Amino acid sequence: MLRALLLIFDPGNSWERIETAKPSVARVSFMYVLPILVVSLAAEGWLIARFGIQSGGVVRRSMLVSKEVLVRYEVAQFVLGLLICFGGAWLIQKLSESFHRKHPYRECFAILGYSLGPYFLCRILDGWPELNTWVAWAIGAVLALSLFYRGLPRVLRPDPSNALGVYLMSALIILVPPGLAHFVATLILDEKILHAAYFLPS
Repeated sequence: MLRALLLIFDPGNSWERIETAKPSVARVSFMYVLPILVVSLAAEGWLIARFGIQSGGVVRRSMLVSKEVLVRYEVAQFVLGLLICFGGAWLIQKLSESFHRKHPYRECFAILGYSLGPYFLCRILDGWPELNTWVAWAIGAVLALSLFYRGLPRVLRPDPSNALGVYLMSALIILVPPGLAHFVATLILDEKILHAAYFLPS
């Protein structure tokens, strides 16, 4: 979590250290992505269990969430978060090939994983019922885009003539899959899909 905060408040030096370290997929996964996912989802789950969620249209009211629904929601968030990191890195790798550059999967995973750290941390904000869930998502998305922009020339080092195109196409990968994942998770929390815990014992 400290690395995520340093990336937000001191992105230049943080990306320089990441560039020098050249971390592996395993290191980024186990030392950064997984701890942030676990901590942020645990904090979000505790807040939702404690304060509930806002429900309703014009007149909104607090509503407590059952343990079963909350577990389904958090498991879905965890699985979708990992899919976004690993699948998104693969998409960025394929995207870079369309700009006549070949990057190892390690580099693509590192820049996406580190960029998404603050996005995952914003899951904690989503635990507060007073804050609209899409506002929390938007804050995380803006931070992720900003970090990716700062890390792109240091980690992927695209040709200057292609840098803007790589960033814009990668921005879609940073925005669309997490947006869809957040939408699906919200449907689960609102019990609009996966009403029964098919994969959990009753």
